[in-house]
Parts: sequence; structure tokens; C-alpha cells
Amino acid sequence: MTREHFIRLSEEVLESLPIEFRERIHNLAVFVEDRPRLSKTSRRATGKRGPGQPRQLVLGVYQGRPATQRSVFDLPTGPDRIVLYQKNIEAVCRNEAEIRHEVRQTVLHELGHYFGMDEDQLKDV
Repeated sequence: MTREHFIRLSEEVLESLPIEFRERIHNLAVFVEDRPRLSKTSRRATGKRGPGQPRQLVLGVYQGRPATQRSVFDLPTGPDRIVLYQKNIEAVCRNEAEIRHEVRQTVLHELGHYFGMDEDQLKDV
């Protein structure tokens, strides 16, 4: 899938979110990259795993300060970010319908972090 088509699909997913969520999202940008950048100190690029568990691809990441940790006294900063990893999403999907579904699930998961939810809370979502 071309980057332009993937971005268009991602925009459609964002526009389809309930208005109640969209009205509460402020100063947030969504980016698309091929894959996470690898670093010696980051395990997020390959996913967390325990002994005997298969490596999981990271499909997206939230970068910013959750809304529950902000104060009206905070100085303004650049936008928080959600990054979708196109090549990783495509690797776990067989067709465009699955890509659309996975983008939606990934966006909802990362928005959960934006709204202050942790991984345990997001398992139930």
C-alpha cells in the first residue's frame, strides 16, 4: 500500500471516531513511519516479551504526556504524537480491510494512553 493511501485510510479512521472522543483531543498529531527506529536502550522497537513468548511487532506508539497528568499551569509544548508503523501493520494484515481494522485498533489503543490509561486498563478495552 502506498504511503498516501495508508495516510488517507488513517484519516478516515480518525474521522470515524465518535464525536465525544474527537472533541476531547487537543494538541495531538498523528504520524506514519515505516517501522520504529532501533536503539540500544529501547525495547519498544521489538515489543516486550517474556521467556518463551514470540516477539511482537510494535504497531504504534503514543509520545507525550497523558491528559490525566496535565495541569492548567503547564507551559505549552509541541503536540503530543501518535505514530503508526505502516510496515509493521501491513506485516500482520492480509488485505486492506484488515489494515483498516488494525489501524483503528492501534489508534484507539494509543488514544487510551493519551487519555491516561495504562496497558492493564487497555486490555479490557
